[in-house]
Amino acid sequence: MLDAIGVASREDLFDEIPQALRSGELSQIPEGISEMNLMRVMRSRARQDETELCFMGAGAYEHHIPAAVWDLASRGEFMTAYTPYQAEASQGGLQLIYEFQTMITRLLAMDVANASVYDGASALAEAMLMAVRANRSSRSRRILVAGNLHPNYLSACQAIVSQQGVEIAVADFDETTGQVPVAAVESKCEGQDDEPCALVISYPSFFGTLDDVDGLTDWAHARGALVIGVVNPTALALLKPPGQWGEAGADIAVGEGQPLGIPLASGGPYLGIMCTRSNLVRQLPGRIVGRTQDTDGKPGFVLTLQAREQHIRRGKATSNICTNQGLLVTAATIYMSLMGNAGLQAVAAKSVAGLAQLMQGLRSPPLARLGVKARFSAAVFHEAVVELPKPAGEVVAAMAARGIVPGYDLGQHFDQLKNCLLVNVTETKSDDDLDRYVTSLQAVLEELGE
Repeated sequence: MLDAIGVASREDLFDEIPQALRSGELSQIPEGISEMNLMRVMRSRARQDETELCFMGAGAYEHHIPAAVWDLASRGEFMTAYTPYQAEASQGGLQLIYEFQTMITRLLAMDVANASVYDGASALAEAMLMAVRANRSSRSRRILVAGNLHPNYLSACQAIVSQQGVEIAVADFDETTGQVPVAAVESKCEGQDDEPCALVISYPSFFGTLDDVDGLTDWAHARGALVIGVVNPTALALLKPPGQWGEAGADIAVGEGQPLGIPLASGGPYLGIMCTRSNLVRQLPGRIVGRTQDTDGKPGFVLTLQAREQHIRRGKATSNICTNQGLLVTAATIYMSLMGNAGLQAVAAKSVAGLAQLMQGLRSPPLARLGVKARFSAAVFHEAVVELPKPAGEVVAAMAARGIVPGYDLGQHFDQLKNCLLVNVTETKSDDDLDRYVTSLQAVLEELGE
């Protein structure tokens, strides 16, 4: 093969990769083991993930998934299917993607959705790059980001867009409310020579808080900036969708589709949701499926505005998206079809009510005397920050020993929140579960205080 392509050695095939980026010899790969022993190791590690109750959210949420979702998604024609390039052989898969796009645009009140990108974080990075390309009224490559965005999303975006010469400026969240007010983003523009290219708004925020999306959207548009909304699809069953923010709505909306019928699964794989307005559709990465008619007038589905640029534009491609998350899109589509509008609203409403009930329990006199309180004053969806009298990491470890994952230790990202837990409640939690959380937390704090 080397002779046929005119290359002297395998090493020459990789001569474009700088030596500094090469790993060299792989010295830490262990010796191979038998299949039997491998399965034993994997079962042992899987048991480490087992817990009785999980109150951790932070971007991945434990929702009830109807059995039909994965019974159908696991069928061979879905499980093993790749991106459907040949319309004549892929009508079922194309129709499913079309239905997914339709449902997502309805949920987010946007014009066009793709199907899909890798996950919520990479969807946001793609949206940032898309905004720089699409905002022809601005020469700026600076993007403002609300400081209550998921820190992992921010980290992923910095790793991706900084290589494209895009600057990210972070507006601080308010220490009392947990929100990012208009004044905070305004202050990030002081002393700058140009207006930002785009503003990223998280709704709900990483802390679960609800920002003034109308005010922030109108502020950005008044300065010629595009608005990128980062949303939780479950929340939009109750909250105002990004297409209706402010006078004109968000320009791009992204999010993580995991709440739509995807199990926690130790962190993935998940799917990234990405929508935009029709005037920006040619800048949208990923695939779009359209509905059409054949020469006999029969309805059919085809890939349209195909964005797999690697085989068209190659080095001039605007995106690294080269496949869709087809299996996860399938599960999400089946989930939304089964739940319908009323079902999604019921899930969202029960989650909100469950969190309110838990927070009421945490305000009980015994816990209040121990120093437990809500950290932020703003309204929240189904997640809230709880301040503790002890470092959150210690409480997490002690609660885990009792079979409860009590939340996410915010001290991992924010020094000023080292004693704070991000606590999530979904429709899966019963009254007994909430009571157990409250009594277990009280017992743990009393033990740690001795």
